[in-house]
Amino acid sequence: MFGVRQRPLLFALIALLAVVVPAPACPFCNSTGQTLTGDLNQASMVLYGKMQKGKDDTTDLVVEAVIKDHEFRKGATTINLGRNFEPNPNDQYRYVVFCDIFKGKLDPFRGFAVKVDKDGKNDVATYLKGALKVKDGKPGERLRFFFDYLDNEELEVSNDALKEFGNADYKDYRDMAKSLPADKIAGWLDDKNTPSYRYGLYASLLGHCGTAKHAKQLREMLENEDKPVMGGLDGIIAAYTMLSPKEGKAYIEKVVKDPKKDFMVRYAALRALRFCWQYRTDLVSQKEIAECAAPLIAQKDIADLAIEDLRKWGRWEMADRVLAVRDTEAYKTPIVRRAVLRYALRCKDNAKIDTYLKEQRAKDPEGVKQAEELLELTESPVTPPTPPS
Repeated sequence: MFGVRQRPLLFALIALLAVVVPAPACPFCNSTGQTLTGDLNQASMVLYGKMQKGKDDTTDLVVEAVIKDHEFRKGATTINLGRNFEPNPNDQYRYVVFCDIFKGKLDPFRGFAVKVDKDGKNDVATYLKGALKVKDGKPGERLRFFFDYLDNEELEVSNDALKEFGNADYKDYRDMAKSLPADKIAGWLDDKNTPSYRYGLYASLLGHCGTAKHAKQLREMLENEDKPVMGGLDGIIAAYTMLSPKEGKAYIEKVVKDPKKDFMVRYAALRALRFCWQYRTDLVSQKEIAECAAPLIAQKDIADLAIEDLRKWGRWEMADRVLAVRDTEAYKTPIVRRAVLRYALRCKDNAKIDTYLKEQRAKDPEGVKQAEELLELTESPVTPPTPPS
């Protein structure tokens, strides 16, 4: 526990973090970070080709494609990289090399190898040229380009396309996804070779362009006990709700009411509710979302997360249920007690809440004060509570 003398430093750090607004990101993607497009933007020149031995124990790049040119090259088809990269002797690979030009000298700062087919071909150069071409386009147009490479055989390409979606906001692809080939995406979800970390995005895309048969496929994935989904479960639940709102809501209710369900399953249902709250109240109303989350309040391993969400959503009609947690095993957990206190500090015009806060201030005035100050720092300015709908 932080002492009184440590608090100013703690609050200063939190205040610094609070002003850093996280970049929008796809709610169902695990792959984010720097993309090849980002590297293309930073590089002065990007070349693709075959490596061979050069002079003085250095390596030459025999240029087969120019992805981003620079006057330094002067049209040359062979570039000395100034270093020894030990090229593959069997001619099975080509190399993408990102270069800077510093004080008139070549500085290759990144490179990777891609395997080519029997004809010496690979999609990476075409992909990178296309990515460079659409880099300044509208988000939906850019993501439509990257969609076509999500299942590319070259892992460097398919993972980069996935990362482009991971860095995008849901709003960037919502409209675009409506015209995607649903059966193709459904095939990806049905393919045993598809990594589970891709399920969330694929299901989300399918939720916009799919039909009743695809809703059935998603439900079967959710209920397949012989092969339980190990990744992207929140995206599958959300997609099922997109295609069948009534049935999707009923499925979420079934999951959250069963404390015997694995934590990750219940947490995935809560994440799907968060998605609906933030983006798709056209599927499930705010009041229904809060009611769906309410059974989690009394479940020891997830109560704090549900209470935190209810506070952020401004669902003050849940105050009695939140206070009732004090009579459960969950309240013995410090993190749950803090969540209840934080909820109470934001809830206004409630006599029971006022009584509870009076008790807490008498029992632990320093703890209540810290909670108040932390809330002000991390959630300031506070959005006015959303009225029950």
